[in-house]
Amino acid sequence: MVEGRATVERTTMRRGRWFPEAGVKTEAAVQLLSPVALLALWEVAARAGWVDQRFFPAPSAIVGAFWDAITTGVLLHHLKITLWRVLLGTVIGGVPAVLIGLAMGLWRWLRLTLDPIIAATYPLPKSALFPLLLLIFGLGEGSKVSMVAIGVFYLAVTNAMEGVLAINPVYFDVAKTFGAKRWDVIRTVALPGAMPLVLAGLRLGVGTGLILGVLAEMLGARDGLGYLLWSAWQTFSVSSLWATLFVTAILGFASVQLVDFLRRVLVPWQRGTARG
Repeated sequence: MVEGRATVERTTMRRGRWFPEAGVKTEAAVQLLSPVALLALWEVAARAGWVDQRFFPAPSAIVGAFWDAITTGVLLHHLKITLWRVLLGTVIGGVPAVLIGLAMGLWRWLRLTLDPIIAATYPLPKSALFPLLLLIFGLGEGSKVSMVAIGVFYLAVTNAMEGVLAINPVYFDVAKTFGAKRWDVIRTVALPGAMPLVLAGLRLGVGTGLILGVLAEMLGARDGLGYLLWSAWQTFSVSSLWATLFVTAILGFASVQLVDFLRRVLVPWQRGTARG
């Protein structure tokens, strides 16, 4: 027993020596410097002629195209349109998905009814549905927003259902023992217990919705970031194309950070269980 404890202590000391835990400032510095270092390497490679600037222009040229789009107001105009479509599609697809997922987790008969339908339709390529959505909603906002909603719905409904199923049945038994009504069980047991996976589903769903929304704008829109990407490709404006890609990436990163903020607010008990 003593020997085993000594082995654990030696292992812990070695891990502390070779893999010390970094502070918050150090981690933030690494997260900031790693993309900066990548961009600096890219700039050097482009100026030295190691990469073909027709396809991989220097970051300085991309920044110039980005600044031109900002000063002319073109980028902000299209960005606001894409943001609105993603936000509206997330609400339309996410709210019903969470409610249906919670209900499927709570009631077995509903899960047996809807789960085969969701499992059968989920693997369908969402981009392949866009022509059908164009037939139904036309070239207006409905087809783009519905693409975002579809992308959010499947991930949100599945994670909400799995979140309820992952709750220890003892908590439901305790609630029933104390005479909790059905709504009280949902409010105090099912929803808080499933919230981590619900937010995980929204985290993935918003990213998928953004991808599908930009794709829909590329295929059938006259505005939005997807339209900017397609227009840059048609005119072979590679710097503008890369600038729009970076803006789309930043938008995706910001949406993930927003969901993570909601997780810290709504699921504060998970803070002490993080690993890394």
